[in-house]
Amino acid sequence: MSRTIVFVNQKGGVGKTTSVINLGAYLARAGKRVLLVDFDPQANLTSGVGGAKKAKGAYEVISGQTSMRDIIKPTKVEGLYLAPSSIDLSGATVELVDKEGRDHYLKNALALVKDEYDFVLIDCPPSLGVLTLNGLSAADEVLIPLQCEYFALEGLSLILQTIQLVQKGMNTRLKIAGILFTMYDSRTRLAQDVVAQVSGYFGDKVFTTIIPRNVRLSEAPSHGVPVCLYDAACIGAKSYEKLASEVLARG
Repeated sequence: MSRTIVFVNQKGGVGKTTSVINLGAYLARAGKRVLLVDFDPQANLTSGVGGAKKAKGAYEVISGQTSMRDIIKPTKVEGLYLAPSSIDLSGATVELVDKEGRDHYLKNALALVKDEYDFVLIDCPPSLGVLTLNGLSAADEVLIPLQCEYFALEGLSLILQTIQLVQKGMNTRLKIAGILFTMYDSRTRLAQDVVAQVSGYFGDKVFTTIIPRNVRLSEAPSHGVPVCLYDAACIGAKSYEKLASEVLARG
Protein backbone atom coordinates (compact mmCIF):
# COMPACT_ATOMS: atom_id res chain seq x y z
CA MET A 1 0.00 0.00 0.00
CA SER A 2 1.30 3.42 -0.99
CA ARG A 3 2.25 5.96 1.69
CA THR A 4 2.01 9.67 0.89
CA ILE A 5 4.06 11.86 3.24
CA VAL A 6 4.09 15.66 3.12
CA PHE A 7 6.98 17.62 4.64
CA VAL A 8 5.81 20.82 6.32
CA ASN A 9 7.41 23.73 8.12
CA GLN A 10 6.45 27.38 7.61
CA LYS A 11 10.03 28.42 8.39
CA GLY A 12 12.60 28.26 5.61
CA GLY A 13 16.10 26.84 5.92
CA VAL A 14 15.21 23.96 8.25
CA GLY A 15 16.40 21.14 5.99
CA LYS A 16 12.94 20.30 4.64
CA THR A 17 13.89 19.86 0.98
CA THR A 18 17.17 18.15 1.91
CA SER A 19 15.14 15.67 3.95
CA VAL A 20 12.70 14.95 1.11
CA ILE A 21 15.52 14.30 -1.34
CA ASN A 22 17.68 12.13 0.87
CA LEU A 23 14.95 10.17 2.62
CA GLY A 24 13.51 9.45 -0.81
CA ALA A 25 16.87 8.33 -2.16
CA TYR A 26 17.50 5.90 0.70
CA LEU A 27 13.96 4.51 0.51
CA ALA A 28 14.61 3.85 -3.17
CA ARG A 29 17.91 2.21 -2.32
CA ALA A 30 16.00 -0.02 0.08
CA GLY A 31 14.09 -1.35 -2.92
CA LYS A 32 11.07 0.94 -2.77
CA ARG A 33 9.58 2.82 -5.69
CA VAL A 34 9.50 6.49 -4.67
CA LEU A 35 7.99 9.61 -6.21
CA LEU A 36 9.25 13.04 -5.13
CA VAL A 37 6.68 15.78 -5.72
CA ASP A 38 8.07 19.31 -5.84
CA PHE A 39 5.17 21.57 -4.85
CA ASP A 40 7.29 24.60 -4.05
CA PRO A 41 7.72 27.44 -6.61
CA GLN A 42 11.38 27.75 -5.55
CA ALA A 43 11.88 24.31 -7.18
CA ASN A 44 14.89 23.49 -5.01
CA LEU A 45 13.90 19.83 -4.88
CA THR A 46 13.83 19.76 -8.68
CA SER A 47 17.34 21.16 -9.07
CA GLY A 48 18.56 19.12 -6.09
CA VAL A 49 18.04 15.86 -7.99
CA GLY A 50 19.17 17.20 -11.35
CA GLY A 51 15.75 18.05 -12.77
CA ALA A 52 15.13 20.84 -15.28
CA LYS A 53 13.27 23.81 -13.81
CA LYS A 54 12.01 24.82 -17.29
CA ALA A 55 10.27 21.50 -17.94
CA LYS A 56 6.53 21.07 -17.57
CA GLY A 57 5.77 20.56 -13.91
CA ALA A 58 3.37 21.04 -11.03
CA TYR A 59 1.93 24.31 -12.35
CA GLU A 60 0.93 22.76 -15.67
CA VAL A 61 -0.77 19.93 -13.77
CA ILE A 62 -2.68 22.23 -11.42
CA SER A 63 -3.77 24.49 -14.30
CA GLY A 64 -5.07 21.52 -16.28
CA GLN A 65 -2.56 21.71 -19.13
CA THR A 66 -1.21 18.20 -18.56
CA SER A 67 -1.45 15.23 -16.19
CA MET A 68 0.76 14.22 -13.27
CA ARG A 69 1.89 11.10 -15.12
CA ASP A 70 3.16 13.17 -18.06
CA ILE A 71 5.55 15.28 -15.95
CA ILE A 72 7.18 12.47 -13.95
CA LYS A 73 10.84 11.78 -14.80
CA PRO A 74 13.40 9.29 -13.45
CA THR A 75 16.36 10.55 -11.41
CA LYS A 76 19.93 9.25 -11.16
CA VAL A 77 18.89 6.93 -8.31
CA GLU A 78 17.19 3.75 -9.45
CA GLY A 79 13.59 3.62 -8.25
CA LEU A 80 13.48 7.36 -7.47
CA TYR A 81 11.25 9.57 -9.63
CA LEU A 82 10.54 13.31 -9.75
CA ALA A 83 7.44 15.40 -10.44
CA PRO A 84 9.20 18.76 -10.97
CA SER A 85 8.22 22.34 -10.23
CA SER A 86 9.13 25.81 -11.44
CA ILE A 87 8.63 29.46 -10.51
CA ASP A 88 5.38 29.33 -12.53
CA LEU A 89 3.77 27.50 -9.61
CA SER A 90 3.75 30.77 -7.67
CA GLY A 91 0.93 31.85 -9.96
CA ALA A 92 -1.23 29.04 -8.63
CA THR A 93 -1.46 30.74 -5.23
CA VAL A 94 -3.42 33.52 -6.94
CA GLU A 95 -5.32 31.40 -9.44
CA LEU A 96 -6.62 28.94 -6.84
CA VAL A 97 -8.00 31.56 -4.44
CA ASP A 98 -11.51 31.62 -5.91
CA LYS A 99 -11.57 28.03 -7.19
CA GLU A 100 -14.00 25.50 -5.78
CA GLY A 101 -12.15 22.65 -4.06
CA ARG A 102 -8.93 24.67 -4.21
CA ASP A 103 -7.28 22.62 -1.45
CA HIS A 104 -7.70 19.29 -3.28
CA TYR A 105 -6.05 19.94 -6.65
CA LEU A 106 -2.86 18.06 -5.76
CA LYS A 107 -4.80 15.18 -4.20
CA ASN A 108 -6.84 14.77 -7.38
CA ALA A 109 -3.74 14.97 -9.58
CA LEU A 110 -1.93 12.30 -7.57
CA ALA A 111 -4.91 9.96 -7.41
CA LEU A 112 -4.14 8.45 -10.84
CA VAL A 113 -0.48 7.66 -10.12
CA LYS A 114 0.16 7.30 -6.38
CA ASP A 115 -0.62 3.57 -6.25
CA GLU A 116 2.24 2.97 -8.70
CA TYR A 117 4.68 3.96 -5.94
CA ASP A 118 5.46 2.67 -2.47
CA PHE A 119 6.11 6.21 -1.25
CA VAL A 120 5.06 9.64 -2.46
CA LEU A 121 7.02 12.43 -0.73
CA ILE A 122 5.69 15.98 -1.13
CA ASP A 123 7.83 19.08 -0.63
CA CYS A 124 5.81 22.22 0.16
CA PRO A 125 6.75 25.92 0.37
CA PRO A 126 7.96 27.37 3.70
CA SER A 127 4.50 28.77 4.47
CA LEU A 128 1.05 27.57 5.52
CA GLY A 129 -0.74 28.88 2.41
CA VAL A 130 -2.84 27.21 -0.29
CA LEU A 131 0.01 25.11 -1.72
CA THR A 132 0.86 23.62 1.68
CA LEU A 133 -2.83 23.00 2.36
CA ASN A 134 -2.94 21.08 -0.93
CA GLY A 135 -0.03 18.98 0.31
CA LEU A 136 -1.74 18.29 3.63
CA SER A 137 -4.96 17.38 1.84
CA ALA A 138 -3.18 14.92 -0.46
CA ALA A 139 -1.12 13.15 2.22
CA ASP A 140 -1.65 10.27 4.60
CA GLU A 141 1.10 11.48 6.91
CA VAL A 142 2.91 14.71 7.73
CA LEU A 143 6.59 14.84 8.66
CA ILE A 144 7.81 17.97 10.45
CA PRO A 145 11.51 18.82 10.08
CA LEU A 146 12.52 20.87 13.12
CA GLN A 147 15.74 22.84 13.36
CA CYS A 148 17.35 22.64 16.79
CA GLU A 149 16.91 26.27 17.81
CA TYR A 150 14.60 28.33 20.03
CA PHE A 151 12.44 29.94 17.33
CA ALA A 152 11.69 26.51 15.88
CA LEU A 153 9.78 25.70 19.07
CA GLU A 154 7.60 28.77 18.64
CA GLY A 155 6.75 27.79 15.07
CA LEU A 156 5.95 24.19 15.97
CA SER A 157 2.74 25.12 17.78
CA LEU A 158 1.43 26.92 14.68
CA ILE A 159 2.20 23.91 12.49
CA LEU A 160 0.36 21.61 14.87
CA GLN A 161 -2.65 23.93 14.99
CA THR A 162 -2.82 23.89 11.18
CA ILE A 163 -2.56 20.10 11.09
CA GLN A 164 -5.39 19.79 13.62
CA LEU A 165 -7.64 22.03 11.50
CA VAL A 166 -6.89 19.91 8.43
CA GLN A 167 -7.60 16.71 10.36
CA LYS A 168 -11.00 18.05 11.47
CA GLY A 169 -12.02 19.15 7.99
CA MET A 170 -10.38 18.47 4.65
CA ASN A 171 -8.36 15.33 5.52
CA THR A 172 -9.55 13.25 8.48
CA ARG A 173 -7.10 10.41 7.72
CA LEU A 174 -4.01 12.63 8.11
CA LYS A 175 -1.66 11.64 10.92
CA ILE A 176 1.72 12.86 12.13
CA ALA A 177 4.48 10.59 10.83
CA GLY A 178 6.95 12.21 13.18
CA ILE A 179 9.07 15.20 14.11
CA LEU A 180 12.59 15.12 12.66
CA PHE A 181 15.40 17.11 14.28
CA THR A 182 17.68 18.69 11.68
CA MET A 183 20.88 20.73 11.66
CA TYR A 184 21.80 19.38 15.08
CA ASP A 185 25.04 20.62 16.64
CA SER A 186 25.86 18.54 19.71
CA ARG A 187 28.34 21.17 20.89
CA THR A 188 25.58 23.65 21.77
CA ARG A 189 23.50 23.49 24.92
CA LEU A 190 20.53 25.02 23.09
CA ALA A 191 20.36 22.14 20.58
CA GLN A 192 20.45 19.62 23.41
CA ASP A 193 17.71 21.49 25.28
CA VAL A 194 15.43 21.65 22.20
CA VAL A 195 15.78 17.91 21.62
CA ALA A 196 15.11 17.14 25.28
CA GLN A 197 12.09 19.45 25.50
CA VAL A 198 10.37 18.28 22.29
CA SER A 199 11.17 14.61 22.91
CA GLY A 200 9.82 14.86 26.45
CA TYR A 201 6.54 16.33 25.25
CA PHE A 202 5.90 14.37 22.04
CA GLY A 203 7.46 11.04 23.00
CA ASP A 204 7.34 8.44 20.23
CA LYS A 205 6.19 11.04 17.70
CA VAL A 206 9.84 12.15 17.55
CA PHE A 207 12.17 10.20 15.29
CA THR A 208 15.14 8.74 17.12
CA THR A 209 17.30 9.63 14.11
CA ILE A 210 18.73 13.15 14.35
CA ILE A 211 20.19 14.86 11.27
CA PRO A 212 23.43 16.70 12.14
CA ARG A 213 24.89 19.78 10.53
CA ASN A 214 27.02 18.42 7.71
CA VAL A 215 28.87 20.25 4.92
CA ARG A 216 28.58 17.33 2.49
CA LEU A 217 24.80 17.37 2.85
CA SER A 218 24.65 21.03 1.87
CA GLU A 219 27.06 20.53 -1.05
CA ALA A 220 25.22 17.63 -2.72
CA PRO A 221 22.28 19.66 -4.19
CA SER A 222 24.68 21.89 -6.13
CA HIS A 223 25.76 18.75 -7.97
CA GLY A 224 22.16 17.73 -8.65
CA VAL A 225 22.34 14.46 -6.73
CA PRO A 226 21.25 13.08 -3.34
CA VAL A 227 24.02 12.70 -0.79
CA CYS A 228 24.14 8.92 -1.35
CA LEU A 229 25.62 9.61 -4.80
CA TYR A 230 27.83 12.46 -3.61
CA ASP A 231 29.41 11.14 -0.41
CA ALA A 232 27.76 8.02 0.95
CA ALA A 233 30.33 7.77 3.74
CA CYS A 234 29.61 11.15 5.36
CA ILE A 235 27.68 11.42 8.61
CA GLY A 236 24.77 13.15 6.88
CA ALA A 237 24.34 10.26 4.46
CA LYS A 238 24.49 7.71 7.26
CA SER A 239 21.85 9.67 9.17
CA TYR A 240 19.38 9.68 6.28
CA GLU A 241 20.00 6.00 5.67
CA LYS A 242 19.09 5.40 9.31
CA LEU A 243 16.01 7.61 8.97
CA ALA A 244 14.83 5.58 5.97
CA SER A 245 15.08 2.40 8.04
CA GLU A 246 13.09 4.06 10.82
CA VAL A 247 10.36 5.24 8.43
CA LEU A 248 10.06 1.73 6.98
CA ALA A 249 9.87 0.23 10.45
CA ARG A 250 7.14 2.66 11.51
CA GLY A 251 5.12 1.79 8.42
